[in-house]
Amino acid sequence: MNVKVLFPVILVGFLLIMGGYFLANPSYEKSLRAKYYYEIGDYKEALSLAKEAFSEDIYNRMASTIMAQSLTAMKYVNYLEDAKKYKKELDTIARHETITQADRAKIRLICSIMMSAYKKLAPSVITDRELVEDAAHYNKEFENLFEKVNQ
Repeated sequence: MNVKVLFPVILVGFLLIMGGYFLANPSYEKSLRAKYYYEIGDYKEALSLAKEAFSEDIYNRMASTIMAQSLTAMKYVNYLEDAKKYKKELDTIARHETITQADRAKIRLICSIMMSAYKKLAPSVITDRELVEDAAHYNKEFENLFEKVNQ
């Protein structure tokens, strides 16, 4: 048989075998599903599926990567949830006629907690840009409020 024909046939056969293994292996199938959930923003489901896939095959690098990225995204989501909750609480304090020393101390404490929590966040290249920008926006608000209270 001619080498020009034999090489592409072997290559196509090899790719079909690899693709079949990739799609038939339950670990990689779960990894693909985890990647889908990560891409649509359901980080909790992505983390769950990636953990399952990784426990089935510890050499599944896709599952390992998605698991790490989902954990990072979950930290951002948790920070944003806390920031929204504390922001509402700070808005109710700001509506008071006068702000007492106890209220100022509470505002300082909340701001310092949220600023230190933000410093612990470490985005990666593929972390959702919107999550990172929202977290930076809230952090800036907490920094500004902290400066106003300390004046």
